[in-house]
Amino acid sequence: MEMNSKQLLILYATQTGNALDVAERIAREAERRACSVVIRSTHEYDASSLPAEDTVIFVVSTTGQGDTPDSMKVFWRFLLQRNLGSHWLEGVHYAVFGLGDSGYQKYNFVAKKLDKRLSDLGATAVIDRGLGDDQHPSGYEAALDPWMSSLWSGLNEIKPDFFPEGPDFLVPIEELIGQPKFQVTYHNIDNMDTQLSTTTDFKYLQMQIGRARSMSSGKVPHEKSKPDAFLKMVKNFPLTKASHEKDVRHFEFEFVSQVIQYEVGDILEVLPSQNPAAVDSFIQRCNLDPESFITVHPREMENHLLDNNLTALDVPIKLRTFVELTMDVASASPRRYFFEVMSFFATAEHEKERLQYFASPEGRDDLYQYNQKERRTVLEVLEDFPSVQMPFEWLVQLVPPLKNRAFSISSSPLAHPNQVHLTVDVVSWTTPFKRKKWGLCSTWLASLVPEQRIYIPVWFHKGLLPPPPPSLPLILIGPGTGCAPFRGFVEERAVQSQSSTVAPTLFFFGCRNKHNDFLYRDLWLSHSQNDGVLSEAKGGGFYAAFSRDQPQKVYVQHKMQEQSQRIWNLLGEGAAIYVAGSSTKMPSDVMVALEEIISKESGAPRESATRWLRSLEKAGKYHVEAWS
Repeated sequence: MEMNSKQLLILYATQTGNALDVAERIAREAERRACSVVIRSTHEYDASSLPAEDTVIFVVSTTGQGDTPDSMKVFWRFLLQRNLGSHWLEGVHYAVFGLGDSGYQKYNFVAKKLDKRLSDLGATAVIDRGLGDDQHPSGYEAALDPWMSSLWSGLNEIKPDFFPEGPDFLVPIEELIGQPKFQVTYHNIDNMDTQLSTTTDFKYLQMQIGRARSMSSGKVPHEKSKPDAFLKMVKNFPLTKASHEKDVRHFEFEFVSQVIQYEVGDILEVLPSQNPAAVDSFIQRCNLDPESFITVHPREMENHLLDNNLTALDVPIKLRTFVELTMDVASASPRRYFFEVMSFFATAEHEKERLQYFASPEGRDDLYQYNQKERRTVLEVLEDFPSVQMPFEWLVQLVPPLKNRAFSISSSPLAHPNQVHLTVDVVSWTTPFKRKKWGLCSTWLASLVPEQRIYIPVWFHKGLLPPPPPSLPLILIGPGTGCAPFRGFVEERAVQSQSSTVAPTLFFFGCRNKHNDFLYRDLWLSHSQNDGVLSEAKGGGFYAAFSRDQPQKVYVQHKMQEQSQRIWNLLGEGAAIYVAGSSTKMPSDVMVALEEIISKESGAPRESATRWLRSLEKAGKYHVEAWS
């Protein structure tokens, strides 16, 4: 598709939807200035056509430990080719806005790398890169507002033809609200579902989920909209003492559909069920008919490339089912644009004013306190502004999509054929205004009992922890629920050791108290005795840090320091390091401890220890799976 010089191209790379939200916001602000825009995900765009572009705005998020989002991997690989040369992007203008979290070691790494690479390839920056920070009291928008105003003035200086109406022209928001992106068609059907539906038919359930999710605005690629399999829960028990402030559960599931072959270290994604009462309240509050049959189609075709697989979209689905499976009405917070559109539909003057204030740059901090900080849900927001009646099309577009939740699998298929186990922290917290909140998926799973026979839709995929061959020595570091994947590793090695020799395994675990949250205590202890895979007799070892059992805090990195000689010896035998658990400080603390151990044991300076660990990473022997 040939872009003319009057069109601004916005490319975004998103993992959770934030970068898409920012890209769409920049696009709306450009359109208010009469500038015409094309917006694309990096996975829909052919990187080889970059030299032909005039001006490109990049909005990219950083995931995990400084990784590019999945949708950007191919694009980024293309840009890294050595043969591109320093004139490849000569004449192309660009600007980069990054989304990151300064709690992580590699803060906004992707935006920084992209900015440098574009400049190395000869492109010219319109303005300095902007870096949005999740840790800021107003989130990433704090950096976005000032960055956008510099963008418009910078663009206007070098490319005034982007703004045919002049630099100060601005369309009022009311005129721009226009049409929602989705069109909902209602169908007259005498309950078409009954002839298909039986309670045990998960094939039918699979189709329903596939249909609803391929119609929804969550931008799920089609092959991912249908679940890989269905599981039923067979065990649900607490791993922590009832008096402990955390509630960590062990769940065991069996396949009720086809069995999916998975490996240790893989990830299970679960589509959570929403509370039926909350779904009913939402439908009532929005004056919708839950029994009507609908199809949902994207309205405009030119700005977003569409999949040619339209067959799934043509089968009507019950409105209630659509809401239940695709729209997160009572757990996620809406985005700022939701308030902007609400202000348009508010009929009470004081509500309209409040919503307009929330959507303005002046009201940004107050909105952040009211909305994100309090994790206000769509249902709560709509109840706070009773005069707003939003058409269903707008709700389809703006209610946050119901997302799958990802968990590290904590079982070995060798040890538990036909089963999948999870180790899940049941999330709950108190907001600044002392409102109690619960995590949607973990709370739902914890409430299930095996007798219910509820079918749980799941997807399997590779995580960041590749399954180790039996001959590879392992150093595992997994405090808290970070032990989950390593339960699978240890179980697998225990089975393998019955028929062949397995390499030594060192495992460092950490929790608060020996008697409260020592997850899987008996399992680790039994494998560290009687020639088990974690026993010193087999060259292994199990070390637990209990951070709160003594006046000074003891963490996994302290236990590692105590065993520095053993770690160094195992690294000498070619061991791989695996780290899993909380993403805030732990992965970088472990990295620092390893640098100190290598430097101390080898007598080499700290810099060479750092380089040595880098090369271990490059050789695929240092793996981190961290979650917030």
